[in-house]
Amino acid sequence: MRVAFASSSLASTQADLLVVGVPADKVADTLAGLGDFAAAVVAVAADEEFTGKPGSTLGAPTYGRISAPRILLVGIGAGTLADVRAAAGSAGKEGRARGAKRVAVAFPGTAVGSPELRAAIEAFAEGNYKFDKYKSTGKKAAAESVVFVDIGEDAAAVARSLALVSGQELARDLVNEPAEEIYPESLAAVAKSLESDTVTVLVLDETAIREKGMGGIYGVGKGSVRPPRFVHMTYTPKGESKGHIAFVGKGVTFDSGGLSLKPSEGMMTMRCDMAGAAAVIGAMKAIAAMAPAVKVTVIFGAVENMPSGTSYKLGDILTMYNGKKVEIHNTDAEGRLVLADCLSYATELKPDALVDLATLTGAAVVALGDWYSALYTRSDTLAGTLTARAGEAGEGVWRMPLPDLYKDKIKAEYGDIKNVGGRAGGSITAALFLAEFTTLESWAHIDIAGPAFLDAALMHYAPGGTGTMVRTLARWAESVGDSSSK
Repeated sequence: MRVAFASSSLASTQADLLVVGVPADKVADTLAGLGDFAAAVVAVAADEEFTGKPGSTLGAPTYGRISAPRILLVGIGAGTLADVRAAAGSAGKEGRARGAKRVAVAFPGTAVGSPELRAAIEAFAEGNYKFDKYKSTGKKAAAESVVFVDIGEDAAAVARSLALVSGQELARDLVNEPAEEIYPESLAAVAKSLESDTVTVLVLDETAIREKGMGGIYGVGKGSVRPPRFVHMTYTPKGESKGHIAFVGKGVTFDSGGLSLKPSEGMMTMRCDMAGAAAVIGAMKAIAAMAPAVKVTVIFGAVENMPSGTSYKLGDILTMYNGKKVEIHNTDAEGRLVLADCLSYATELKPDALVDLATLTGAAVVALGDWYSALYTRSDTLAGTLTARAGEAGEGVWRMPLPDLYKDKIKAEYGDIKNVGGRAGGSITAALFLAEFTTLESWAHIDIAGPAFLDAALMHYAPGGTGTMVRTLARWAESVGDSSSK
């Protein structure tokens, strides 16, 4: 997708679709640039009770009255950053539905600076995305270009946002691909393909994983004919580094539940169980393009959780990378076992801060729904930083409690701890389990089970993978490495 800028009246703007952001109760003033066509559109807006309320839309053909064959009015209310983002997302969604190759977006009378421009570019791309690779018919083309009308050109903002778009779309593609295409070896190969002069990638096969004592990754992965992989990616800035941050992702490329087999309906979308790994891979792609002055480590374990004669079993006791013994009470609580080895390994690298991402628990979805990710950390500073970066990225996070009071729930009879803590507080006890595998004070766990994969369209997102947290993580790296970032 290309981003361009134009200085023209609304009536003369060349595009397949013209999108106009309309502030609340300013329909007539905003549409004055349509010339002779303005009165007709204002009349239709009045008839349809369109007033510029945030999130409202009104589309219509223009019958040759202006240069663009179709117009879409999008309400932006007070014109806040969130309003501009939502409007641009609607523009992208409508553009994809129409198969528009060139979409023009205008916000007459609304101040659009670098933050708003970045939000608009990123949201437009989110709305314009649809995974239709395997559709034989009915495909609508993605936009080739989005043109911002009478908005100041900002090359730096465009470059940074397009880097984020590229990373997020990679993550979405990885999540949406069927498990026959994305499995441990192929996911590791995607990571390997990102190697460059600033990015190195180390991949360990199943033999090396076992030799290193990564009992969680090896134990979960040994039930599949597709063996596990461990991936360690490193971005090193060319100049001085202002710090070191690390991301860990859950990479269960398909989750059948193992011997604790899921029912068919619960298994249908389990290709999405590697969304944490997809997010950290996408973040690395974006970071490499943005080139912030901070070292970034990305680590994930990739496994298939399958039932077979070699599967790990209920009652097994796995020895993890840090030496702890985990008693298995449910083979469908496998993601935390994979993450545990990755967290222990990452902790040894001594980053300034460590964040893991995982589609870990249904309990997080029950608590927070499809939009908010559950954030667990004992560091108020890290919680504030991640919440701020998520706010800038337009992604939802909600801090949850991490009380020692519930640690008894994961006490084991024979091992050190068990891998489930019961139904009550399931997302919390999963986070407490992970806390046993890092000694870093600046650590956070983000349970993305709700927003990582949508069963139905939500706002401007199509059903399927969302690439959630790619932009939050990349903006965090940007903020650490570039104090002038906006």
